[in-house]
Amino acid sequence: MIDDQTVSALDTAAGCGTRLRQAREAAGLTLDDVGQRLRMPVQVVKSLEEEQWQKLGAPVFVRGQLRSYARLLNVDISQLLEQAQVGPVVPPTLVSHTHTPRARRIAENLGRRALYVGITAVLAVPVWFATRGHFDGSSTPAPNTASLDAIPAAVPVTPSAVGSEPAASAEPAAVAAKPAATPYVASLAPVPRPAPAAPATANLDMQFSGDSWVDIAGPDGGSVEKALIKAGETRSFTPGQVSRVTLGNASAVQVQQNGAIVDLTPYQRANVARFQVSSEGSVVPVSH
Repeated sequence: MIDDQTVSALDTAAGCGTRLRQAREAAGLTLDDVGQRLRMPVQVVKSLEEEQWQKLGAPVFVRGQLRSYARLLNVDISQLLEQAQVGPVVPPTLVSHTHTPRARRIAENLGRRALYVGITAVLAVPVWFATRGHFDGSSTPAPNTASLDAIPAAVPVTPSAVGSEPAASAEPAAVAAKPAATPYVASLAPVPRPAPAAPATANLDMQFSGDSWVDIAGPDGGSVEKALIKAGETRSFTPGQVSRVTLGNASAVQVQQNGAIVDLTPYQRANVARFQVSSEGSVVPVSH
């Protein structure tokens, strides 16, 4: 919508619409044809011909549309439009909305600082109370430590005589004088344990299920036993007692080392077994 001054100024251009309508009809064009060529709605073209300026918006747009319509139909309406000129356009006064008064800026800065101080206090005070006990170690005695594997010795309690009046009266004083027991804190430190006893040395045992000729030598090379042993007999030697053993009819002899049967097959040849016994009692092949 436009104001009354603009409408009265455009009234001096009366007759433009009539001239344009007459030129359109002389050219054989319809309102739709003009609207398509000028790319205007048909209602706008009709309002231009009927000179209904108040429907078309600001005067600058109306004059521009009239000029476009006149150029299309080769009609000169410049004199009528000059008579319809409105006074010079006064630019609008620009008002800055970003300016903030100095007093308001100072108040906003103080408000932000107060907010920061409040947030810091809310976060720092609980932390200070939570860590206060760790630094105040003078009032709290250090707890004793005890291993989880050891049970503290029970404190002996001397039973008082039943019906003894002096003992009953002295008990509160003893309880008051007794210091509070320091709590025990579990410790994960391992408790020293005694070293396991060394295993018993392994013996070398022989059981004869048949007659067998044996030649057993000691570590010094001397003969420990050299004889024909009958079936059903047994022999037992401690480590370090024998060093070299020769068994005839080895298939009839069962050798055990520390209770475990020793397979004589690796040391046997033509039913004669030869092996050595280490100082620890282990059976090893004969070294040549």
